[in-house]
Amino acid sequence: MSFLQDPSFFSMGMWSIGAGAIGAAALALLLANTDMFLAKPQKAALEYLEDIDLKTLEKDAVTFKAKALWEKNGAVIMAVRRPGCFLCREEAADLSSLKSRLDELDVPLYAVVKEHIKNEVKDFQPYFKGEIFLDEEKKFYGPQRRKMVFMGFVRLGVWRNFFRAWNGGFSGNLEGEGFILGGVFVMGPGKQGILLEHREKEFGDKVNLTSVLEAARKIKPQTSASVEK
Repeated sequence: MSFLQDPSFFSMGMWSIGAGAIGAAALALLLANTDMFLAKPQKAALEYLEDIDLKTLEKDAVTFKAKALWEKNGAVIMAVRRPGCFLCREEAADLSSLKSRLDELDVPLYAVVKEHIKNEVKDFQPYFKGEIFLDEEKKFYGPQRRKMVFMGFVRLGVWRNFFRAWNGGFSGNLEGEGFILGGVFVMGPGKQGILLEHREKEFGDKVNLTSVLEAARKIKPQTSASVEK
């Protein structure tokens, strides 16, 4: 047992423990930056989206079915993760940059939020050039809601997104729920269906604007004859 009295034995042991801890942390960081442990999004069916109850945001709120947003001319719809998030504000501004081209196609731009607290929607509106509605049941964030919590802060992609938005001059706050991931939909009128479904995989995972325009150009407005059918 004389080796127990040898200081080098304890030094080697502590070094081994430290190396093991560093190795475990490096492996955890590596795995966190793959998509292996990300919740896989479940595609939404048209019937699921059509039946969602939305509310207007004025004092005397009106409840209506979501299909009213796109049943005639289609629509581009942003499901906002959190209005006060500077990454969401960045994506809202990006989508709003398409507004003139969407207007040419007669395709409206909308957003839905999952909560209406304080001045969050009002402060979000300057970044978004479309009407905003409330999805209290968070259906646009389903059918299977996906969350990102602590893993988001060790993903290199998230930090790249942070710096991109900061460099773009965007700022925000920490008000409200921000872990349930959002997305963007391009909806065709009537039964044309879902032309694009982008599900945010991590904080700041923006939709491709070219893909949004390409999908919007596929929209075939409803004629009176097709509505009657």
